Amino acid sequence: MPKIDPTARVENVAGLADDVVIGPYCIVGPHVVLHAGVKLHAHVNIQGDTTVGAGTEIYPFASVGTPPQSVHYKGERTKLFIGEKCQLREHTTANIGTANGRGETRIGNGVMMMVGAHVGHDCIVGDQVIFANNATLAGHVSVGEFTFLGGLCAVHQFTRIGAQCMISGLTGVREDVIPYGNVLGQAGKLVGLNVIGMRRRGFTKTQLHEARAIYRDLFFGEGTFDQRLAQVREKVETSPFAAQVMAFIDADRNRALCHPSRGVSSEA
Repeated sequence: MPKIDPTARVENVAGLADDVVIGPYCIVGPHVVLHAGVKLHAHVNIQGDTTVGAGTEIYPFASVGTPPQSVHYKGERTKLFIGEKCQLREHTTANIGTANGRGETRIGNGVMMMVGAHVGHDCIVGDQVIFANNATLAGHVSVGEFTFLGGLCAVHQFTRIGAQCMISGLTGVREDVIPYGNVLGQAGKLVGLNVIGMRRRGFTKTQLHEARAIYRDLFFGEGTFDQRLAQVREKVETSPFAAQVMAFIDADRNRALCHPSRGVSSEA
């Protein structure tokens, strides 16, 4: 049987695994599903059609599954999925989706959201993403796996961030970020590749050299950006890095792409 503190308020029809732990003063709505090993520490509010994956822990004063912060939302039954073995620390928030969006918000496995982090409606967050304190995603944002979002960064709605990126603290992201990109600044610009993260993920010196060469060709080579893009496209068959970057760009050519500032070094 689930272990539920007597001060908690849990709807009888909520779906609870046998070993769920619900701490003092938590509130769990009727359409919530908590899988095996989920622990709500205290004062946690979970509402909406929300599913929380096995082994996830949610800390005091977090509030998830609440209605989207959108003037277009009219009470439709949309969803929030939180993956397995996540940590949602104090005061974190995540909203359900919207009917005119994806209809769901999805947070992957192993995600850590530090104090005050926010995931807006219709976002897709990949596995093993880390949100530092107060990192914020507006609606319809997608974030690739193993990305790090620095403290107090803010990502504009509909922005796409590729896998294994580094978004520095206090950075505003308004344009799509290629996989492995390192973004810095109030109006975020590329300042190179997330080399530290790439090394941690097992990139060899040869692979890093190749990735840096592709980065320089794409953003600092001769000709227009479309011409440089065509040159990088020719390397897709022989370069996994080029293939991943091109697949990301081709997935939505209508979106503006984050570039380096003028005059910055071509060193990645």
